[in-house]
Amino acid sequence: MENAEGTYSLLGLDGALSLDRKTGGDLFARYVNPGLKTLLSAIGFDKSFVRAEGVTVYDDSGQRYLDFLGGYGSLPFGHNPQDVIRDIERAGGRPNFLQAQASALQAALAHDLAEITPGDLEVTFFSNSGTEAVESALKLARAATGRTYFVYCTGAFHGKTFGSLSVGGREKYKKPFEPLVPGCLEVPFGDAGALEEALKTEKCAAFIVEPIQGEAGVVVPPDGYLVRARELTRQYGTLLIVDEVQTGFGRTGKMFASEHEKVVPDIMCLAKALGGGVMPIGATIATRRVWDQAYGGLSKAILHTSTFGGGARACAAGLSTIQKIVREKLWERASTLGEYFIRGLLTLKERYRTIKEVRGKGLLIGLEFEKPVSGLLDQITAGSINNIAREYYASLVAGELLNKYHVITAYTLNNPNVMRLEPPLIVEKDEIDYVLNALEDIFSKKRGFLSLAASVLTGRK
Repeated sequence: MENAEGTYSLLGLDGALSLDRKTGGDLFARYVNPGLKTLLSAIGFDKSFVRAEGVTVYDDSGQRYLDFLGGYGSLPFGHNPQDVIRDIERAGGRPNFLQAQASALQAALAHDLAEITPGDLEVTFFSNSGTEAVESALKLARAATGRTYFVYCTGAFHGKTFGSLSVGGREKYKKPFEPLVPGCLEVPFGDAGALEEALKTEKCAAFIVEPIQGEAGVVVPPDGYLVRARELTRQYGTLLIVDEVQTGFGRTGKMFASEHEKVVPDIMCLAKALGGGVMPIGATIATRRVWDQAYGGLSKAILHTSTFGGGARACAAGLSTIQKIVREKLWERASTLGEYFIRGLLTLKERYRTIKEVRGKGLLIGLEFEKPVSGLLDQITAGSINNIAREYYASLVAGELLNKYHVITAYTLNNPNVMRLEPPLIVEKDEIDYVLNALEDIFSKKRGFLSLAASVLTGRK
């Protein structure tokens, strides 16, 4: 804000790095998102993290934490992987954003993506995030088919921009922004019969689906569902878009989750882990046939573009990330450690009724909780915090893990009763054991879940 003398009172980077927790929090509440700051404070998540390496994060008091949130899947190697950072620096002398060129770094990254993605996926459009990758896929499908409708699943999460939100499966995030993109039909996830009924109209440009629904609470579809979806989309001339933004790059025990059923989509959406935890980057990869139908030829080559998509440093991060995942076979590590983690969680489920279900593949795991009998939370809490408790129930456990055991987790957006466990792919077995032991302690008879809720929601420890 300009003062009377025509000068500005700027913090700059030095000022930002020197902010203490309270001052930083106050500025966040004033200038960024007041409601979010209130929520974070209510559930004990208003920490000031100042240093991070791998799975480990430190707050401003020097306390060490384990990050089992992993940037919602965007931290395949944990925080600040030095080899990826060095590779980005090697590309630092290149022009970062120069659209008047056929970028060698974009070309190389697109080549490597074509090598590791399934089937005949070949041509890539680069953007900056997962929701942009989805937007690109939806536009590509309409342009390629000449059709206008999209089919999506209940519980789906594909981002929060208009097109992505229009094929999202939770009304809370959609209602304030209606009307959204017309012609979007919802079907139950995992129900191939309902999908066929929707496709029979032969008006659908694409069916968009997550191979495992992340924000719905890490929901794994029935065996054979993706295979049947692929058959039905071919039968009715509809394109299949698989959203691998969260499941891609080794997360579920395969390089891509669709490979569990050997399904090859027409279009695949990628982001999160592709940037190696250092740079934001999104990618939409399609078959040559679909790309040419939409954007083939001089007149259509620039129908869809992005100013910042495919920047030199972002592409360098992507190239480094793919090499590291392939070199270290991190999908195999995710498979082995994920099976171990899920076995441990299932053991806890057998012991404690608080845990309703354990779901997932690889290192993408959801822990769903039983809710207490209606009214009990009202008895142990007061005021507006009751609404937070009902809406963000898994946050009670996440808050306890954070504040007592120094483990970072969070709930899933479309099912707040599910806590996600999504550590970096480099996580160690003893770190998983630590989290399992912490959960055991939380759910033990000496500390029942209602006393946990009371302590978290009233601030008592």
